[in-house]
Amino acid sequence: MSSPYTISNGQMVLQWPLAPIPPPKSFSPAQLCSSTFFFRFRKQRFVVFNFSKSSPPLLDDASSDLHAIPLPSVPLQASPAAGTEITNEFIQGVCRNLQTEAVAFEYYQKAKELPVFRPDRRTLKLLIRSLVKSKQWSSISALVDDLRFFGVVPDRFTCARLIGSCIRARKFKLAEALLGVLESKKGSEAAISAFSAAMCGYNQLHMYNCTVSAYERMTAAGLSPNTSCYRWILEAYRELGETEKVIALFLEYESKESKASSKSVEIYSILCDSLGRSGRAFEALRYFREMEAKGLSPNTAIYASLMSSFAGIREAEIVEDLFQEALAKGMVRDNAMLMKLVLMFVDVGQLEKTLAVVQAMRKMEIRVSDCILCTIINGFVRKRGLRSAVAAYGQLLSEGCEPGQVTYASIINVYCRLGLPRMAESTFAEMIDKGFDKCVVAYSNMISMYGKMGKVKDAMRLLAKMKEKGCKPNVWVYNSLLDIHGRLMNLRQVEKLWQEMKRRQIAPDKVSYTSIISAYSKARRIDECIDFFEEFKGNGGKVDRAMAGIMVGVFSKGSRLDELIKLLQDMELAGTGLDARLHESALNALRDAGLQVHMNGFRKSFVSKEDKTL
Repeated sequence: MSSPYTISNGQMVLQWPLAPIPPPKSFSPAQLCSSTFFFRFRKQRFVVFNFSKSSPPLLDDASSDLHAIPLPSVPLQASPAAGTEITNEFIQGVCRNLQTEAVAFEYYQKAKELPVFRPDRRTLKLLIRSLVKSKQWSSISALVDDLRFFGVVPDRFTCARLIGSCIRARKFKLAEALLGVLESKKGSEAAISAFSAAMCGYNQLHMYNCTVSAYERMTAAGLSPNTSCYRWILEAYRELGETEKVIALFLEYESKESKASSKSVEIYSILCDSLGRSGRAFEALRYFREMEAKGLSPNTAIYASLMSSFAGIREAEIVEDLFQEALAKGMVRDNAMLMKLVLMFVDVGQLEKTLAVVQAMRKMEIRVSDCILCTIINGFVRKRGLRSAVAAYGQLLSEGCEPGQVTYASIINVYCRLGLPRMAESTFAEMIDKGFDKCVVAYSNMISMYGKMGKVKDAMRLLAKMKEKGCKPNVWVYNSLLDIHGRLMNLRQVEKLWQEMKRRQIAPDKVSYTSIISAYSKARRIDECIDFFEEFKGNGGKVDRAMAGIMVGVFSKGSRLDELIKLLQDMELAGTGLDARLHESALNALRDAGLQVHMNGFRKSFVSKEDKTL
């Protein structure tokens, strides 16, 4: 027997004619179509029954390799029954169905042609939700015009959502048009919520002047701002640096608001932060205490702002009091604020309190960042010396802190400067094991240490390992290597390193030129020394005392008296002095050349360091 079904346009169609089936009473117009009924099964699959008068020819079963064909999901083609008007209820039904909401706006457009049709707020809400989801901005623009024509606006949540979506999508003209429709609704909550959403959206895009314009437009229309509006306009003026306007608007808000809320705390936080940024930390503290007196609980942001403000003006005692107060309330969470706290204690020399901050962070289970650890180590180096920094590092490790790349580089530098190669090597190996294998500063410190120890092979092996890891050597690394090989008068390696720098397009600095000129000077290759010196000056380099001292020796060795005299004259104009040894070297070179006149001028113009101290 032939199959009663055929497949047509992706639908399984029943070929046998059936008697007409009246639609059940529970069917809405959105579930009906002019000649086709849809019966819903599980998993959104449909069997389609065709009621056409003439049955198409039966499908010949010519193949023996028939496979089971799954029932396809068929999109509904909703339309009202014949003679039925398109109503708000019908459009709402189309909007609620995920398979038909794409055509909801088309039915809405047809409904507008009916003289009796007027969209209600729920219809507008569902249409806006659908259009925003599908980003149909041209349709939304037409809908905004209809809001003005019909004089109907959706609820305040829908208005706020639409405004926010327009601004996030950079549809600023559309947002302004909608605000123009709403601003005529005096006292409307929808209008106030829409302006609040607009100001919030502009702030998120850092368009603070637009926030100010929206606020001024709102007040000019006679709309009274709510707490959210004050919050956004205060934030905008804070970011614009308009502290006086922040204070004025806060006082205006305070005179209107009778009930305190969580948003009131946010407004106080913005006020205190604005005052702190403008250097008025004590005034911010006064408002903070006033807020507490009203029974409002401070949040993390306001404590962070106050501590940052007082840390900026180095009021260590007040900062410490606020810090302890915030700790007791569990309000210490901001790493940026804690970083400012550590910097302040370092600057005022209270280094032990930096360790106390770390201990508090560990108790609060706040991760101690690499920047904070590095700042503490460098602070001890600067204020207390290298050995104090080593002791502080050990204490930080005992607290369970995990150093990062920057902290490792800092402590390796300390070990190298103290002449503790074993400690430096073990720390460097630990750093590499943890995956920090591309730290140029650490490689540079290690290579420099090996050079001072005369371990040239170790330095070159580390350079090769550095390149193998994909870490590109910088000018510091090359300067260390140039100094190492220059001291050993290994000019071949010096030349190779110099060419490698050029090939890698690493511009040599003053230290690079000083090292290579010193290397050639030791080998008495005067011409090369002078060539590099002229290249250095041609690149805009300024001759300092170290460079001048080397060149005095070069010109003296090469009997280049004209160049020597010119160098001395340039140094006189620049106000650069020589130390006693080089002062004597220059005098000897002039005396040997019989230039007594120049010797007398040199004695008058240049004073050695020993003469200056006497």
